[in-house]
Amino acid sequence: MKVRIKFSKTGSMKFIGHLDVMRYFQKAFRRCEINVSYSQGFNRHQVMSFAQPLGVGLTSEGEYLDAQLESSESSEEMIEKINHVITDEIQVLSFKLLPEDSKPAMSLVACADYRVELKDNYEAVEDFEIRFYDFYHQDTIEIEKKSKKSSTIMDIKPLIYEYKFEQEGLFLKVAAGSVNNLKPDLIMEAFYQFLGKELSPFSYQYHRIDLYAQKEDRFISLDDFGVNMKEGLSGEL
Repeated sequence: MKVRIKFSKTGSMKFIGHLDVMRYFQKAFRRCEINVSYSQGFNRHQVMSFAQPLGVGLTSEGEYLDAQLESSESSEEMIEKINHVITDEIQVLSFKLLPEDSKPAMSLVACADYRVELKDNYEAVEDFEIRFYDFYHQDTIEIEKKSKKSSTIMDIKPLIYEYKFEQEGLFLKVAAGSVNNLKPDLIMEAFYQFLGKELSPFSYQYHRIDLYAQKEDRFISLDDFGVNMKEGLSGEL
């Protein structure tokens, strides 16, 4: 059976990289004796995959792990079992059974929500909302995107689907996934370039709220693809 686990990543765990998070869950599954499926061959490993790696330093309440199990208890029991053996700074929020023909979360991701908050002891931009409005309503928002081998100038405006100001900070809905992937810190870098200011890499906290797939003209949370299990199930059923 295929399951999708939604989890949060907060506190000091934001400094743990993607590969370490993967190993963390592998050990947690063994510790609480989850009946996870293993690959075949010489170097057998647990069958699991993540929707999209979260950058080091970012926090999140919308991370996703897909796993294949041989059997499972109810969703409520599985959440309690996993959370019992892991830190409070990584917590399972939902545990859902997926349809047998469901695609991996990593292939579905098309959009992400983020919240951007100014950290304490950093100077706020004067008239932030007005200046960000002017920034967003340019015809184009061009920025240099660098890789290990090259750099390109790209227009990121089409990849910003929505923005709004909330009490907690700046909300952003942006393109995400393997084809187009816009990180919130790149938007803030472009914004500070627009202001003629230098952005400190540590001045803002970036928090991922959720990940979405695209279905026709709307976005659907990856959490909505599965269903809660009220009773335990066996993969042989």
